Amino acid sequence: MKNVTDSFVSFGHWPSAGSFGFNTDILATNPINLSVVFGVLIFFGKGVLNDLLDNRKQRILSTIRNSEELRKSAVEQLEKARARLRKVETEANQYRVNGYSEIEREKANLINATSESLERLENYKNETLRFEQQRAINQVRQRVFQQALEGALGTLNNSLNSELHFRTISANIGILGVMEEITN
Repeated sequence: MKNVTDSFVSFGHWPSAGSFGFNTDILATNPINLSVVFGVLIFFGKGVLNDLLDNRKQRILSTIRNSEELRKSAVEQLEKARARLRKVETEANQYRVNGYSEIEREKANLINATSESLERLENYKNETLRFEQQRAINQVRQRVFQQALEGALGTLNNSLNSELHFRTISANIGILGVMEEITN
């Protein structure tokens, strides 16, 4: 401690013009300096400190009031949200019940429509089969008729001579003439 005091002693022995000088005894000057600093701070800082504390108190009170108002509005919003939730849950249950019955109706309609479509397809298939059978029968008949006609013409051409041919044509002309008179 003596070394610290000695270092200040060199600063304290400046040449002075009068009786003014530095007291280098730290232990003797500290309580006096501190009491002077505290006295000045209390005297001048009291008003500033009071103003700061009052401002802080007002900010805290306004924050509390704002928080209380926000809490009240949050509680109101929560109650509104709960009421809306109950309403939405009720509507959801109604939609669910209505949805299930609608699904059952749609299912029944779909089954009926599918059954009717299958029945129409079966009828169409049967009609198509009958049509194809009739067409095949007609083709066979036409082919048989054509072959019979070709065979008959071949037989007629082989067995006809010009005189028989001439008489057949004359007989057919006569038949056509009679038919013409009947139609007039």
